[in-house]
Amino acid sequence: MTYDEVLLYLDRLQMHKIKLGLDAMLSFLDSVGRPERRLKFVHIAGTNGKGSVCASLSEMLDRGGYRVGVYTSPHLSSVRERFRIGSQYISEEEFADLGTRICERLGQEQITYFEFTTALGLLWFSEAYVDLVLLETGLGGRLDATNIVTPLVSVITSISMDHEAYLGDTLAAVAVEKAGIIKAGVPVVSGATDPEAAVVIRRVSDEKKASLFQLGQEFDYSETDDKTWKWVGGSGFGDQEIEGLDCAHPSLAHRENDALAIAALKLLEHHGFKIELSDIRAGLAAVKWPGRMEYFEQPLLSDTIGETDFGKKDKLCRYLLDGAHNLDGVKNLAETLRLKFSYENLICIWGAMADKDLGGTLAIMAPLADHLILTQPDGERSASVDYIYSYLPDEKKVSANCVSEGIEALALAQSKATDKDLIVIGGSLYLIGAMRSLLLGDLV
Repeated sequence: MTYDEVLLYLDRLQMHKIKLGLDAMLSFLDSVGRPERRLKFVHIAGTNGKGSVCASLSEMLDRGGYRVGVYTSPHLSSVRERFRIGSQYISEEEFADLGTRICERLGQEQITYFEFTTALGLLWFSEAYVDLVLLETGLGGRLDATNIVTPLVSVITSISMDHEAYLGDTLAAVAVEKAGIIKAGVPVVSGATDPEAAVVIRRVSDEKKASLFQLGQEFDYSETDDKTWKWVGGSGFGDQEIEGLDCAHPSLAHRENDALAIAALKLLEHHGFKIELSDIRAGLAAVKWPGRMEYFEQPLLSDTIGETDFGKKDKLCRYLLDGAHNLDGVKNLAETLRLKFSYENLICIWGAMADKDLGGTLAIMAPLADHLILTQPDGERSASVDYIYSYLPDEKKVSANCVSEGIEALALAQSKATDKDLIVIGGSLYLIGAMRSLLLGDLV
């Protein structure tokens, strides 16, 4: 099969269909020799911050000379973004070869899109002889297709409400699902500091006799006067402190995620993964995570906005792309805008999936926007502009623009912006993927 033929097969697996459970995954992996048993893992679950922890760990371990596979989801524009070793994404040829083998092995059996990509990643990493795999869950943890591994370290990032239809309608219920990745005797690094979630993580860790390293208790971080930050380990980390850390990422939550990554890295030392402090500092200072609080400036050619008169100059547009789509993520976006950015006008392009907390997220973002443009991301679960509009605070309904096509929404935002304004695009990673492709091109 060609690369395009494998993609077509994947699309037929119904990308947005969610089926929790491990039986199909285990059955398929049995048929291909259990590739995960030849690999070492850090397994990462949580509501927000999973990809950021993966990105930070990957940067530090790469500078330490290790060959690290990274599996994350969802992707922005190409499924190949879900699989990389170091900074290199899987090639079309490798993807087509492995995808063909999976299709032939399945025959008339059917697995989900996520099960297919998980299996493909495990096969690729095992045949590429990586030193370690950073494996991000797709949804929840307990019944997620990735939960067939026994890692060296488990990481649980912050926990908040999301995917309630699948994970439960209380924070404790969601925490139970996330805690499902905890394995007997495997140390756990946790950023789930909300008391309702934290008590669940500690209870499950105790039951599994898994040492728990909780942010704010067994380790922490603090700001320093020179605008760097410091990681502080407790007795479980030999009371070690790491000073002079820099974070190029603007998100206020990113230091928390970096702190989790350092804690996981220190636990990996017990398994032979040694990283110099200089590599930790350099790695964290270089972390990039596309589409997640991603800031850039870009000249807008005058003819793209109808300015063709002689003497007209190109103007500079400033963008912040953030895939925040649940309440806690949007709160972090709003607080980061308040503390980290300056602008005259905030121009906000917003789209979302219909099953998200539209009322809660719009109540946070709409009042911040001087110009609000609603649009519809691609995907069968996406909310129409009329549906999003119905959740707007009444005082914002008069001035909001509803533009169904993303490319037209972007053009409208650009026409309104000056070089002193900031264009924020958010609400959905599907929207971010489409907009980022228009502005910066595809990642792979």
